Amino acid sequence: MPSSTPKGSKAREGTTVLPKVLAKSARRGWPGEQLTVHLSAALDAAGLVARRTGRIAAVVNILPRFWDAVCLADLLHDTGKISDGCQTMLAGGPIWGERHEVLSLGFVPLVPDDELRAWVAAAVATHHRPLTNSPRSLAALYGTAPVEEWQARFHPVDHGTAEELAEWLYATAISADLPVKPLPTCPHWVVQAHTELNALLDRWEYGVTPEEGLVAVLLQGAVTMADHLSSAHGRLHLTQPMNPAFAARLEKAITAKGYSLRPHQQRAATVEEHLLLRSRTGSGKTEASWLWACRQTAIMHAAGQGVPRVFYTLPYLASINANADRTTRELGSADQVGVAHGRAAAYHLANAVCPEDGDAERVTAARKAVARQAATRLFKETVRITTPYQLLRAALVGAANSSLLVDAANSVFIMDELHAYDTKRLGYILAMMSLLERLGGRFAVLSATLPDALAELIEDTLAGTVTRTDDADSPQPARHRIGTRPHHLTDPASIAEITERLHNGESVLVVANNIRQAQQLYDQLGPVARRLFGPEAAALLHSRFKRRDRSRLEQRITERHSVDRTRAGDRLPGLVVSTQVLEVSMDVDFDVLFTAAADFEALAQRFGRANRIAARPPSDVIVHAARYTPRQDAPGEWFADGIYPQAPTQAAWRILTAHDGQPVDENDITGWLNQIYATVWGTAWRQDVLAHRDQFAATFLDFIYPYDSRDDLAERFDELFDATEAILIEDRSSYAASLNQAHGRAGRLLADDYLIPLPASAAPRARYDAELKVHVIDGTYSSEYGLTAVRDPGTAYRKEELS
Repeated sequence: MPSSTPKGSKAREGTTVLPKVLAKSARRGWPGEQLTVHLSAALDAAGLVARRTGRIAAVVNILPRFWDAVCLADLLHDTGKISDGCQTMLAGGPIWGERHEVLSLGFVPLVPDDELRAWVAAAVATHHRPLTNSPRSLAALYGTAPVEEWQARFHPVDHGTAEELAEWLYATAISADLPVKPLPTCPHWVVQAHTELNALLDRWEYGVTPEEGLVAVLLQGAVTMADHLSSAHGRLHLTQPMNPAFAARLEKAITAKGYSLRPHQQRAATVEEHLLLRSRTGSGKTEASWLWACRQTAIMHAAGQGVPRVFYTLPYLASINANADRTTRELGSADQVGVAHGRAAAYHLANAVCPEDGDAERVTAARKAVARQAATRLFKETVRITTPYQLLRAALVGAANSSLLVDAANSVFIMDELHAYDTKRLGYILAMMSLLERLGGRFAVLSATLPDALAELIEDTLAGTVTRTDDADSPQPARHRIGTRPHHLTDPASIAEITERLHNGESVLVVANNIRQAQQLYDQLGPVARRLFGPEAAALLHSRFKRRDRSRLEQRITERHSVDRTRAGDRLPGLVVSTQVLEVSMDVDFDVLFTAAADFEALAQRFGRANRIAARPPSDVIVHAARYTPRQDAPGEWFADGIYPQAPTQAAWRILTAHDGQPVDENDITGWLNQIYATVWGTAWRQDVLAHRDQFAATFLDFIYPYDSRDDLAERFDELFDATEAILIEDRSSYAASLNQAHGRAGRLLADDYLIPLPASAAPRARYDAELKVHVIDGTYSSEYGLTAVRDPGTAYRKEELS
């Protein structure tokens, strides 16, 4: 691997023109950056990316000098900015209107080897825009233009400046041990760039092998990663804190508390490749995955796979944030753990502010939070807590996303709660796992209830050795006792039973399947809890609250019903009515659960919020019969309360009623899940997952046209994962004031407190405010009940669409 730091050259001595040539214009207190300074920084950054990523086995046969190609492309990528038109623009003049990366191709003949030069040219040309398949692609802008037109469009290029730059590039590359040759005196820069672009189009426009295409997008990703890192003056961590030393420290901390590693944790720590771990709540599942990761990072680093990153993925933002807090505490440094999701800045802001902070403190905290999120987007940390969505975005490649793929190469992935995804998303995740394994990745999949059907899908997807283990030899007392009721959760009989448990002084969790029913239950039960235990004793939680209100609610619920209170013997009675948002996101503990029927994966999560650490005899988890209704988005199918598919919900109900009154363990639930997945429904489920896996691989992961625009695929991708958020029309002035508190993203972050997630059915009623760049709705809202209705202008409110 070449050195990335130039050792100095005579070309830099006595120059008179190059110090005046800019790569970046002055902006907001930052002076303009010299071109040679930026190119040197990009070359240095390429060396850092190479050192951290290591040897990628998938590229070796196609492009043995992969990292040389990356370093050369970063050294050359912005050389086209020497054009007088570009320099005038960077100095504050009019827009130039041409693409500098096209002119940069004129310097690619510095590379003597024809094959290596072709790869370098491709990376230089595509570090901003697609090569083909778009009106904004380089092929569309320049592909059919004759050389005479090029000369007119790029004129003038000062030959003295260009020759001086060519000498500097040659000397700098030689200093970095890169394979180059001197350029001839007075070459025709524009003519050469024209020749190189036409050669690129001949090679890439009509498709290549999938293997070549994969190397192409990895090369593009490494070059753009280094470019962005150098432009932001960022840095990369070059150590992995989740290593054997951390494993030893973790084991020592466990033994210091009077415990020892459990058998399943010991087994996880010795696995040498992929791991499937089924482990009950409270059994040390997370610690087992950390021990596994520590072993993988050591093995991979010793094999030349750089400094492997560790990605811990979870399906829900609240659980991601909680895991990030925990990981940060255990590793001992917030700087070592990155949080990568759409609201990561909000997470950092919440950790930085206090309730008593004023506007000035919040603005300062917001700026720091945005900076921290930006550092993670530049791949600074080697431990990331994230969602699988962030990994899937790498499939979009292109200049905007291909660096995600490079960052994920030679990495360690802990996939927690994969069962939470529908068949489409699960299929997509499996397809991405297969690709990342080819790029040197290793996977651990964790779940309290990992059915054999899912385990078999993972084994079919991964080519390497997959080791299954569980905590069956770590017996634990049963935490729950099943109860079933033939009536619905909203039935008067249910209300009466819940009321009785409140009168008994218990902490009661009620989980409804949809928001409308949760609001209805809270309306009837909330006054009872407040009358018995005080104004803070009742809370309603669902997904249609403003961000700031939801944060306050979650904090209030956690403070009153935390597991820490259980450990301290300081439990409080009260009521929480929620939807599935609580079942997957909060570390809370209740005396009793009342829930609507759902599929077993959802029910297992709900059960886990009662008697969470087995500190008491088995708690009642009481399941009520569901009402089945159709949905407009799935004609011919029926769903429990409009949410959960009928077949697995009914199968779960039959099993539950057969065990009414009996204690239950998560391992029992796994066995019951295996029964359900063995049915006709389970067979259809498997076929659906496989179809989506193969579809995603064929659509996104073949890379036969690696430099095509993928804008159309990006739109389809975002439709699947991105939800609409909006502000209330009465909050518009407050939103605008928050935006104006700080410049740019920091102001947007402060204003995000007013955003409310919308259901898909209500999203069309949101009006886009072009001035504030936010959707606006006319709705009924309170901080206690959340959003209860949305309406079209001039029409009645539509409450039914909030469920």
